[in-house]
Amino acid sequence: MKLLSSIIASSIFVLGTFIYSVEAKEGPAIIDYESIHHPVVAKHGMVASQQHIASDVGVNILKRGGNAVDAAVATGLALAVVLPRAGNLGGGGFMLVHLKEQGKTIAIDYREVAPIAAHRNLFLDSDGNVDKQKARFSRLSAGVPGTVAGLYLAQQQYGTMDWAEVIQPAIQLAEEGFVVNWDLANQLERRSSYMKKIPATAKVFFKEGGDPYETGDLLKQKDLATTLKLLQKEGAKAFYQGKIAKLIVADMKKNGGIITTEDLANYKPVIRKPLTGQYRDHTVVTMPPASSGGVHLIQMLNVLEHFPVADLGVNTADSINVMSEAMKYAYADRSKHLGDTNFYDVPLDWLMSKKYAETIAKKVTIGEITPSTEINAGTAPKYESPDTTHFSVVDQWGNAVSNTYTLNFSYGSGIVAEGTGILLNNEMDDFSAKPGTPNAYGLIGGEANAIEAGKRPLSSMTPAMVFKDGQLKLVTGSPGGSRIITTVLQMVVNFVDHGMNVAEATHTPRFHHQWLPDRVFVEPAINKDTRELLKQRGYELYDSRTMGSTQSIQIEDYIYGSSDPRRPNAKAAGY
Repeated sequence: MKLLSSIIASSIFVLGTFIYSVEAKEGPAIIDYESIHHPVVAKHGMVASQQHIASDVGVNILKRGGNAVDAAVATGLALAVVLPRAGNLGGGGFMLVHLKEQGKTIAIDYREVAPIAAHRNLFLDSDGNVDKQKARFSRLSAGVPGTVAGLYLAQQQYGTMDWAEVIQPAIQLAEEGFVVNWDLANQLERRSSYMKKIPATAKVFFKEGGDPYETGDLLKQKDLATTLKLLQKEGAKAFYQGKIAKLIVADMKKNGGIITTEDLANYKPVIRKPLTGQYRDHTVVTMPPASSGGVHLIQMLNVLEHFPVADLGVNTADSINVMSEAMKYAYADRSKHLGDTNFYDVPLDWLMSKKYAETIAKKVTIGEITPSTEINAGTAPKYESPDTTHFSVVDQWGNAVSNTYTLNFSYGSGIVAEGTGILLNNEMDDFSAKPGTPNAYGLIGGEANAIEAGKRPLSSMTPAMVFKDGQLKLVTGSPGGSRIITTVLQMVVNFVDHGMNVAEATHTPRFHHQWLPDRVFVEPAINKDTRELLKQRGYELYDSRTMGSTQSIQIEDYIYGSSDPRRPNAKAAGY
């Protein structure tokens, strides 16, 4: 009861701050006031996702006896229908699966891969400059999708229900429709000038005549329903070798894309060993490359171990100072050392070592800053959209899933493959189209992340789990492009160092530094006095819209869920 009282009190305290923050930057948020004042507490199972309909789908699967993986896959498939800006069948992502009875956690990498015809100069014009239109808003920008293969693999190997049963809720949502909320209507209106130009996209997301859907309208997606029914009947084979594959390839051939029948047939998700780090008295388990997030989450935590973070306080000038400096060094290393380990020898052990963290910590002094121009990637010893989405699941047996997946931008490239209802990703922009040139998120990349056929582009997605004494305590993750890594970092620090419960950790204001540009991005709720102190120390501050949308679950005597109010319609649901 003490924990529950603390959650309620903390939620009431921060509520006004974040309502202002979301409304000021993104319009009137649809916030679940009930869940903020009275966070969801469950005994048997919990699903936290960015869309309340999808969360309810997942919980219903748990109630029917499905495990965390069944519920996660059902949630992911439902999000492909009800959260089209980020939920997807045409993208890719990362999943952590904790299997309580077996005492192990596995990582499923279903990131997109570059098509066979891709090459390092794919997006360069005749002058050698990056053609942003090609890299972000054309069929060339699509990597071979991995979501269907990843979700199918997870459910078949680690789920307990029939695949047909798990996919059925998504089919019903696509076929029978769901009520358009303010957020979806607003997002489509904002992108209408571009998306309406693409006939297959306009057919799905706009009414006949091109009128936008309004709040309260019913959105049915017939082509997507047909696609889902094919998947229900034939499994992932329908997407990679069957009718869906033929439709995607036909769309590519017709419109200058390069994904082929061979590309789709060859796609395979990969089961990997997750990365593990020790932070104070907790163990952090997270995603290996092609995620850069996991490596640098552990790297930054290793650096912070050298500082009395708890004593520095929450979002004080000193704590932001120390954490921002740690962030700079991590993102500098990201620019040089991170890429697909099948193509580049990423020095993982060194980057995550306590010894390397100690050398960085010695360069950080509380009250002082090092300009980013004076920070370079370390020398190893020889030998992402803001509209990604995350969901977390815990079941009654203690199994858990932390899943982050994406199309890259909101609605990916904005292009629907004709006849499928599937939005195509634009993940090829996550490669370094030209080493040293920033991508859409301002991230610098080098040779390690250059475009190459069959290669997975580097991603900031950072699904994570935190354990103590061998017991799972926190499941978390977030969307947010380049800010995903620092958002997850702050969740872990809030939880471990500051002793916050899941609601407090979720609602606390956030900040971000990514080395270049040399500025601290701060949410509106970072207080004025702290801002002034940071400026006096030499930081350039940049007022940012809200960062991330964490979907987190804490496991104690009961299961406690918190969905981030920074984006509307999220919900933690349990039973």
